[in-house]
Amino acid sequence: MTPIAPLITTFLREHLPVEKGCSPHTCESYAQAFRLLFEYASQRLGVRPSQLALEQLDVTIIVGFLDHIEGERKNGPTTRNARLAAIRAFMKYVEYRHPSALEQARQIRAIPTKRHDNPLIRHLPMEEIRAILNAPEPDTRLGIRDRAMLHLCFAGGLRVSELVGLPLENLVLQPAPSIRVRGKGRKERCLPLWKETARDLRAWLAVRGKVRAPELFVNAAGTAMTRAGFEYVLMKHVAAAVDICPGLKGRTVTPHQLRHSCAVMMLQATHDVRKVALWLGHADVRTTETYLRIDPSEKLMAIEAALPPALRRGRFKAPDALIASLMRQG
Repeated sequence: MTPIAPLITTFLREHLPVEKGCSPHTCESYAQAFRLLFEYASQRLGVRPSQLALEQLDVTIIVGFLDHIEGERKNGPTTRNARLAAIRAFMKYVEYRHPSALEQARQIRAIPTKRHDNPLIRHLPMEEIRAILNAPEPDTRLGIRDRAMLHLCFAGGLRVSELVGLPLENLVLQPAPSIRVRGKGRKERCLPLWKETARDLRAWLAVRGKVRAPELFVNAAGTAMTRAGFEYVLMKHVAAAVDICPGLKGRTVTPHQLRHSCAVMMLQATHDVRKVALWLGHADVRTTETYLRIDPSEKLMAIEAALPPALRRGRFKAPDALIASLMRQG
């Protein structure tokens, strides 16, 4: 039996970042996928995660895990396919280092991705964004921090990983406010900031204090803000914003919906999907075209620019009731 622990450690710490050049965000996502997989396999097989063997991760376990994250964890098909992609990458890595597992790896890599519908992306209208940004208390340290975080996440259209991992040194406030963001695929982009966003960031820097963490945003303990921490902050202020926007009541608002809302706002302002792609850091403009489906202004411009066909018109004349009844008797 081949222990899984040394293999997955080398895969995550050497193969992905060094040999493949994957970003820390990708490595973190893959690590999360395997944490969930090993917890599931440990419960199914009755062994500790550190005692799992490669041969135990067969097709049955992998398919059961994929069903588990959809059924019990309520993850969507997109998340399921992302977890499967991480497992496939690991099995491809295993093929070259343990030829005895070649058939096992090929069977797992043959598991198909799940096709699914592509519903419209959910975003927040401006009145709801305004209510959420106004929810933090502006006269407390944590309220100032939360306002700056939420404002920057929306205004920059940032992924949550980009927001919580943003180094303080990547923020420039003079002469023109901007941030330098490192996104997916190690691609950097520079984003100018609204004066209002820069004002909130200056307020946070004034009360941030001397902390050892290099990240711009820190938690109450002075360490880097985490993804889960920001999600908690967002949901807390969404709940507080319900008094102003009752439509938010009972809704789950995710950090990515702030990014979607920024994208829709940018598209409506510029009518240029290429500029939106540059702002969001999309490698392929086809990814950004998703927002065209939810922006009605683009479709209104199209229908207003086109001429409808000229059709022959007429008026319908109902037959006399008596004649109509006699025709039915005929």
